Amino acid sequence: MESFDIAIIGCGPAGLSAAINAKIRGKKVQVFGAEVCSPKLESAPWVENYLGLPLSGSELGQRYLKHFTDMGLTIHRHRVDTIVSTGTGFMLAAKGEIYEARSLILATGISQTSYLPGERDFVGLGVSYCGTCDGPLYKGKVVAVVGYTSEAVEEANFLATIAAKVYFIPQNIPFADIHDDIEVVPGKPIGILGEDHLTKLALRDRELQVDGVFIFREVTPVEQLLTDLALSQGAIDVDRQMATNIPGVFAAGDCTGRPFQLAKAVGEGAVAGLSAASFLDRKPR
Repeated sequence: MESFDIAIIGCGPAGLSAAINAKIRGKKVQVFGAEVCSPKLESAPWVENYLGLPLSGSELGQRYLKHFTDMGLTIHRHRVDTIVSTGTGFMLAAKGEIYEARSLILATGISQTSYLPGERDFVGLGVSYCGTCDGPLYKGKVVAVVGYTSEAVEEANFLATIAAKVYFIPQNIPFADIHDDIEVVPGKPIGILGEDHLTKLALRDRELQVDGVFIFREVTPVEQLLTDLALSQGAIDVDRQMATNIPGVFAAGDCTGRPFQLAKAVGEGAVAGLSAASFLDRKPR
């Protein structure tokens, strides 16, 4: 199992800034991020309000990545599905692999995702975001997989080796590689139903009787990544050192709330990287 001093979740401006500053402080750092680190930055035709560097978004993003890679840093291009505190550090599950980190920096940005009605009510009661993590709980049962990313196909195929039946509901993604024994159901999910436990996935024109629903989006909701993380109006609560309510966990960038600006993200990332390094310097191994 690979171990790091600091794991950084998110490869946007805040995450890269945090990584660079933590690396300068001599820490072993690993960044986890998507194929496109900052879609908002990439799509910006011109950035006018970033001090000293009025550039196009794509050019600025390329400069960020060059600085990052020139320092010998890399991005692990797999989504982190869940994080668990071990008491002395944290375990991260990403694409079926487990990693260990002594400290964390959350730089997940903001998700534009709208939750399905009932989704939040049934997290842990039938709703999951990680097939590898929770699939064994559904051995011999019926599950639905709602796929907003191509990763959902691989996860559905894995779940088919465990569950008695798998429904696959693709949302504008290719699914040519889906296993033949998986039932593909066209339609748009509109809600998750049940009482004490999830029992149905509602589509616009039908309902599926299921024991579990697995939802795969680009970003795992931050409150599902790490339990007991304190939020305020959907943003992660942090202090001036970018520390959260969980010792050893820091956050930076858009995930900590407004204003959603590059300068704020880069600045908070720098503070978070330095704060995480200082936290580890004070912490006995």
